[in-house]
Amino acid sequence: MRPFLDDHLVYLLARASHALWRGFEPRVRDAGLSSLEWRVMAVLADREPLPVGTLAREVLAKQPTLTKALDRMAQQGWIERRADPDDARRARVALTRAGRERVAPLLAAAAAHEARQFAGVPAAERKRLQRQLRAIIDRFDADEPPS
Repeated sequence: MRPFLDDHLVYLLARASHALWRGFEPRVRDAGLSSLEWRVMAVLADREPLPVGTLAREVLAKQPTLTKALDRMAQQGWIERRADPDDARRARVALTRAGRERVAPLLAAAAAHEARQFAGVPAAERKRLQRQLRAIIDRFDADEPPS
């Protein structure tokens, strides 16, 4: 009988993520960022300002935890909160120029790290895996109530 976790998809996805992150995380730490700060900056690097609730979902954090991190990042000058044009009670979060400069070399390093990690995997297989993972994310995000 095979151990349960050998075939448990949730565990296998988490284990794969951890294995891949383990090789890049020291680079993030050396840049003076936490993993959460890195995810925030990576998400915001090429997007319009996002509402905090949307950002929390994207960076895999609970909103109160994210809010504390955003406070620290604002003090560092890496992000700014802007009024939401659609709802004055909400804020949107954007990277500042300093934040973009801080994250740019890490984005390049992350792309190079991923290329090294998947060097032996054919491009078509990588694209198929990306599509499958996006489909999983889309399916379960659709089931999640908005923050």
